[in-house]
Amino acid sequence: MLQPRQAILLAAEAAPASIPGIFVLSVKATGTQNNYVYLNSEADYRDQRCLSIALTPEAAQQLTTRLGESPLIALKGRTILVQGAAIRTRINFFSNGLATDKYYYQTHVNVTNADQITVR
Repeated sequence: MLQPRQAILLAAEAAPASIPGIFVLSVKATGTQNNYVYLNSEADYRDQRCLSIALTPEAAQQLTTRLGESPLIALKGRTILVQGAAIRTRINFFSNGLATDKYYYQTHVNVTNADQITVR
């Protein structure tokens, strides 16, 4: 099992490839964007030490059914195991709707099925 910092370092070294594994993290923050649910290992998702678990709408719905409430609520403060692949993801900054030449990287594990997540 890989801790967030290990996953981030390995994903950066492997970029643009991903690193498969089982990732363990405490969910310190949650959020949504573009119908995706994000479970973050740090309170600030922009923190370079943050591993973000990106749930597709389908996976989020499956987890809601399994947990009895949205993963945004049910998993905050919980420790989870996630089976998948960590990948360094470029995040562009925008100004007036257009991408600028500024960007930073996040490390994501994309989840397409709720079975990829185990709650401890």
